[in-house]
Amino acid sequence: MPAETPPTAPPSLPKYLAEGLPKQDVEALSDAREFIDELIEWKQRPVGEDDLPEAAEPIDDESAERTGTVVMEKVTCGDESCKCMTDGEKHGPYKYRYYRKDDGTLTSEYIDNE
Repeated sequence: MPAETPPTAPPSLPKYLAEGLPKQDVEALSDAREFIDELIEWKQRPVGEDDLPEAAEPIDDESAERTGTVVMEKVTCGDESCKCMTDGEKHGPYKYRYYRKDDGTLTSEYIDNE
């Protein structure tokens, strides 16, 4: 038997959604659910080799506890006086993990080789 009162929105839901969603008809809510499912899938899509920098070499890394793709990559240091910034050898290779942030954008983090 359905509840007498509508469900309560989770505290994490922004006020404009918590107040606006209950005002929608069933069709709009169904469309919203489909859109939300697609959006979650898009934000959690795997990092493909085409998403990585050209010089990044994906490696198997079973110690990686989080999602993403682990690569070995040579990088520039950012020091304008260093040869790596022009035509010199880049530094590394260093281990990085490429992953998607909550908004779906690709980012990376250095992984200590210890």
